[in-house]
Amino acid sequence: MKLPTVSPRFLAVFALNAIGSLPVAAADEVIRVANAPHFAPTVSNETPPPANAPQGMVWIPGGEFSMGCQLPSKGVCTMATMNAVNDAQPIHRVYVDGFWMDQNDVTNEEFAKFVAATGYVTIAEHTPTKEEYPNAPPEALVAGSPVFTPTLHPVPLDNYLQWWRYVHGANWRHPTGPDSDLTGKEKYPVVQVAYIDATAYAKWAGKRLPTEAEWEFAARGGLSGKTYAWGDEFRPGGKWMANTYQGRFPVQDTGEDGYAGIAPVAQFPPNTYGLYDMAGNVWQWCSDWYRPDYYTQLQFAGIAVARNPQGPDASYSPGDDQPQRAQRGGSFLCTDQYCTRYMVGTRGKGDIDTGNNNVGFRCVIGKPN
Repeated sequence: MKLPTVSPRFLAVFALNAIGSLPVAAADEVIRVANAPHFAPTVSNETPPPANAPQGMVWIPGGEFSMGCQLPSKGVCTMATMNAVNDAQPIHRVYVDGFWMDQNDVTNEEFAKFVAATGYVTIAEHTPTKEEYPNAPPEALVAGSPVFTPTLHPVPLDNYLQWWRYVHGANWRHPTGPDSDLTGKEKYPVVQVAYIDATAYAKWAGKRLPTEAEWEFAARGGLSGKTYAWGDEFRPGGKWMANTYQGRFPVQDTGEDGYAGIAPVAQFPPNTYGLYDMAGNVWQWCSDWYRPDYYTQLQFAGIAVARNPQGPDASYSPGDDQPQRAQRGGSFLCTDQYCTRYMVGTRGKGDIDTGNNNVGFRCVIGKPN
């Protein structure tokens, strides 16, 4: 994909792509062979959680569940919704062991402790070099990161470069550019962190990033086949359950859910496992390489239940020339006009060396390593 002339770094791609044809995960992920194309009940492990819960983490029991997403039976059948499930099918059975998961996304306050302790410098704070991007003009070799920028009027939703721009000086300390800072935002999720940055934090904290399977098991909270992490109604009883986008996208987020743009963590009800913000607010990095056809290839391989799957061996996404990892949960920019990936089971992706102001992460402790 052609890079914007203002930056040599690749802007994260949110549109889904066609199915590819590279190898899938290792055979040791298989525990039995059959076919499970529809949602079936979740069978949670009954083993009691370990003692001494790590601070700020909750126990996810693990077990066997149906992973993926299908079109809702009512209410949100837009083109955006239909596109959102393209890489989240077929529905298939997965088993994951129990693990600890951060109750919230990693916050600015927590990430600042990591940086203070280690002196770590994020990808967005590094100035790109001519060696890294030999075809980039010298004026484009500046440190920065992509920032969502509302348009002045309605635009066709066929080119995300209309509302994303590369901003010199944007990084985790200055999420939307050098004129922004973290004053009063200590409890907001850290953003402008690339996958590489998130894994560095996780290692320092003695944790790791979740796999897609772990993330989805945790987000579903023991429920099976529901459209959202809380059920099938987007606003049960008229109550907002996640920070998403209201108003005409990408012109103005009217903030009807209480927040125009990003929100502090834990402002909406937790799921049944006690996890906050498993839908909306910010995307969350997962450890899996991204492939749009991974679930299909599991099916073609005759795999019915994958045990602790860690995704494909490499990323592949037609039209994208950068390695990508999976993202989950959607963000404050999700709307049924363009992106409904606040629907549990849907998937996202991002270049491993690129963050932006609607992507963060949370960590886990436990298998697999």
